[in-house]
Amino acid sequence: MFRLGTVKLLRTGIFALLMVAILAFAASAAGALVGIYRNGMGNKGQLAQIEKLSGSRCARGGMEGAFVITVGKATKECSYRTPVLGRDLEIAATMRLLNRPQVSKSVQRSAYLGLDLRAGGGARYQLAAYPLQRKVQVRKLLADGTVEYLAIEKNVTGIGGLDKANQLRLRAFNVTSGEGRGNSQILAFVGGELVADVTDEAAGDLSGRASGFSLGSTRVAKGAQASVDDVVIRIPGPF
Repeated sequence: MFRLGTVKLLRTGIFALLMVAILAFAASAAGALVGIYRNGMGNKGQLAQIEKLSGSRCARGGMEGAFVITVGKATKECSYRTPVLGRDLEIAATMRLLNRPQVSKSVQRSAYLGLDLRAGGGARYQLAAYPLQRKVQVRKLLADGTVEYLAIEKNVTGIGGLDKANQLRLRAFNVTSGEGRGNSQILAFVGGELVADVTDEAAGDLSGRASGFSLGSTRVAKGAQASVDDVVIRIPGPF
C-alpha cells in the first residue's frame, strides 16, 4: 500500500528524471526535436500527472479521453502544468472550447485556449487562441501583471469554433551562440501553420520552467469549459 510520502517521493523522482533528460539533450535550437513526454489523457493515471498552476476557483475532470477545465466564480483564467520542467521546450496539445448553454455569448467570445512555457511566479510565455474570434496572440506575462504582446494574428483559418479541435503548438528556445545569444526564439503554430515567429531579447525576465495549458477570458469566465488531450512536449535534439 502506497503512503503519501511514497507518492511525493515518486513524483519528485519523475521531475528529476525529466530535468536530467532536458539537460542531457539541450543543444542548438536548429536541430531536430526529440519528444520526451506524451499524455493522451486516456486514464486516471495520465490525468493525475497534471497539476494546478494558477487560478482562484478552478475545477478539473476527465471526459472521453480528455482533461477538462471548468472556470469558477470570480475567475478569469485557470492554468495547469505538466510534470515537465525546462527552459527550452516545445509544447503541443489539442484543445476544444466546449459549448455550454449556461455560459453567456460574451464570455464564450472572449474565451481563449492557451499553451504556457517558462511559467512560474505568475510569469510565462503564452500562446492564446480565441476560437470565436479566429485570433491568436503570443504574449509575455510578467509577475507584476504586465502583458507584452509579441505577436497578434487575425483571421487564422486553423482555429475551430465551439467544440472543434484546435491543434496548438508553442516553442521557446534560447539562442545559444552568435550575436543573439541569450535571446529567446518563439514559434507558434495552429493546425500545423506557423502563425508567429518572434524573438524576445529580454528572455531573462522569465525564470520559471513549468509547461502547461490554460483556459481563460478577458473577463470573469464563470462556467467556461475546455478539454485538453494529446499533450506532447519536445526538446532540441542533440545534433
